[in-house]
Amino acid sequence: MAGQIDDYDEIVRVLVLCLEGEAKGDAGLLKEAFHADARMFGGVAGERYDMPITEFFEVAEAEPADTGSHRGRVLSVHQVGDAANAVVAEDGYWGTLSFIDFFTLNRIAGGWKIVNKTFVHTGGELPKS
Repeated sequence: MAGQIDDYDEIVRVLVLCLEGEAKGDAGLLKEAFHADARMFGGVAGERYDMPITEFFEVAEAEPADTGSHRGRVLSVHQVGDAANAVVAEDGYWGTLSFIDFFTLNRIAGGWKIVNKTFVHTGGELPKS
């Protein structure tokens, strides 16, 4: 049982790194959370954000998620052996956007890494440019 608790705690730690990296626009935190070959898929208001995760790092650095009200919460984690999936809710992204994020993680070289992020826009509007 201790191994499962340790895995759960490490998976949540990696997810929180992702949330903090997005909020602060900190590519270093994002690089720690994601596998270098990870990809992201989703859309907002008809604009697709299907990209290699390294492109997302650039978006996050240029436009951090937290403009004063961003918050995120891990809703669930399911893990079997070296594979896991997780669901995260985000609110206040770029002001008013809300998302549900679906993550796939793998234990790679002894540590957990996010290998895929798929998200759905659940509310709010993109900020005016």
